[in-house]
Amino acid sequence: MSSIKLLKNFLAITRHKSVAAAAREIGLTAAAAGQQLQQLEHEIGVELFDRTKRSLTLNSNGRAVIEPIQEIISKYEALGSNLKTDLSGTIVLGALVSTLMGTFGKTLNELKQNYPELEIKLIAGLSSSFLDQVIEGSLDAAIVTESPYALPQNVQWTELYKEPMILIAPSSLKLSERLINELPFIRFERNTWTGHLVEQTIRVNKLKIQDVMELNSVEAIIELVRQGLGYSIIPQLANISWSSDRQLKIQKLPGKTVYRKVGLLERKKHSRHNITGAIKGHFLSNILKTS
Repeated sequence: MSSIKLLKNFLAITRHKSVAAAAREIGLTAAAAGQQLQQLEHEIGVELFDRTKRSLTLNSNGRAVIEPIQEIISKYEALGSNLKTDLSGTIVLGALVSTLMGTFGKTLNELKQNYPELEIKLIAGLSSSFLDQVIEGSLDAAIVTESPYALPQNVQWTELYKEPMILIAPSSLKLSERLINELPFIRFERNTWTGHLVEQTIRVNKLKIQDVMELNSVEAIIELVRQGLGYSIIPQLANISWSSDRQLKIQKLPGKTVYRKVGLLERKKHSRHNITGAIKGHFLSNILKTS
């Protein structure tokens, strides 16, 4: 019977798509992580990855065992949980970096304080890539923006909170509609889910823009605007002191306010429903307190 360490090593490799990166996460050498993977494949009796000299790609066998392995680990970590009232074990969450700068960052700190035996592993990335990882099971869930496309039937997305899309510009500028049309525009990457919201905001407010660059980092865009390189449209993140930032100004958009909705993406059936339920319950309780 494979040890839990072998199974955790396999899941880490599927998340990182690299033996070396997985080894760093779990505290092994790359050679040791590779040996553990080979041992697991030997015990199961099939290869879980297609290998070339330069790449390691999860094959159909590997995809088929992800969820059963997650369930084994979950049951192992839940041993004795009937004697505890708090959440425990490990959940692997994908999260946009901007959500950690927003409302979810505060929630993460509160969860860690309220449930000290709960280990939350965070993987940074983009909403579209998280969808694939949630479907295949290498992530238990992900904090992502609402998809502009219909989701597959085996996953669900629950709204947690929303942020208005705002126009930001260097504080030294006195903005006018004419100046906005002439200023260089720093755009969030078009093919991302947040990028679709930026385009929607531009469209409903009938803005004429002059694109100069395209980035997939809200933090980088904010810094470039601070340096006076242009203006942008981004979500109003909760953990930034907009009013006290002397290098930025927020300009109200003339038309309809577009919101970035942030929520929890998960499979409809998975072994971490108690933890994802606690995350959703946390936001629901906060909404009830403020309503």
